[in-house]
Amino acid sequence: MRAPATLLVMADASYDALFDAERVERLYRLARLAEPVRVTTFDTPAATRRLAEAEVLLTGWGCPPLDEQVLAGAPRLRAVLHAAGTVKEHVTDACWRRDLRVTTAAEANAVPVAEYTLAAVLFAGKRVPHAAALSRAARVMVQAPGPRTNYARTVTVVGYSRIGRRVVDLLRPFDLRVLVADPYADPGRVAGAGGELVDLDEALKASDVVSLHAPAVPATYRLLDARRLALLPDGATVVNTARGALVDTAALTDECRTGRLSAVLDVTDPEPLPPGSALWTLPNVLITPHVAGSLDGEVRRLADAALDELERYARGEAPLHPVHREDLSRIA
Repeated sequence: MRAPATLLVMADASYDALFDAERVERLYRLARLAEPVRVTTFDTPAATRRLAEAEVLLTGWGCPPLDEQVLAGAPRLRAVLHAAGTVKEHVTDACWRRDLRVTTAAEANAVPVAEYTLAAVLFAGKRVPHAAALSRAARVMVQAPGPRTNYARTVTVVGYSRIGRRVVDLLRPFDLRVLVADPYADPGRVAGAGGELVDLDEALKASDVVSLHAPAVPATYRLLDARRLALLPDGATVVNTARGALVDTAALTDECRTGRLSAVLDVTDPEPLPPGSALWTLPNVLITPHVAGSLDGEVRRLADAALDELERYARGEAPLHPVHREDLSRIA
């Protein structure tokens, strides 16, 4: 196995979070490195020199855009291996014109989001967030109104993405009916995972819980608007770990204010919500500070994923999680 000339490009905080001693040791085994091993910008003499030598960029949060000017100074570059999720902030059209190998660690980041979603779905079924808020306010044990059960309930997963697929898999052991709404999903694959592929509007009408896992693209802006929220049965819960813009916040606020719907929101639009938003104080709404994704030790999964891709590149093997230009319009 050869060791490709590699340069790390990411913010200081990203490197500190991703690379502990064990992963640094693996990096040095896999790659040919020189000083500086890592840069945060491309406009210094040292970065210019290292960029000219690099065959692989291992990128993370804070990587500047790889535009034509940058790539002109990287004649040997063949691969951009991202130790995070979306590549849209740094991989430009110039990268695709150069036919660079681009990979993502989004699959690794899907793990904690799916775990959070599973917890949210099960807590929603027992109305745990609502009961906890009522009990805290009253200083006595108070039960939340509505059915408190995870038996024979219907959960709709919107977006059969990396995260959506994991959520469906995690829900499989429970006595739940799982619907999937995604125009790009393969019906056979969904059925094989224990779900049913259904039109979004029809799925919403049957949902006790709806969990959002679609990307934030123009077609999904306010995917759950006032009309679609009104399709949900009384007592349903909206779980959003995707992007706040997928939900019409004003319409959701109106539905939750009446008590007809509940919500578990790890993302909002805007983010954060204004201090005066009713969603902060409604007992049937749980807001968490964007904690579903990889945090603390979980971030090491992303470094492992990027290093796995580096090893495969060094061995001349196909990437595990490539990103293709034609997929950008429908992925996060």
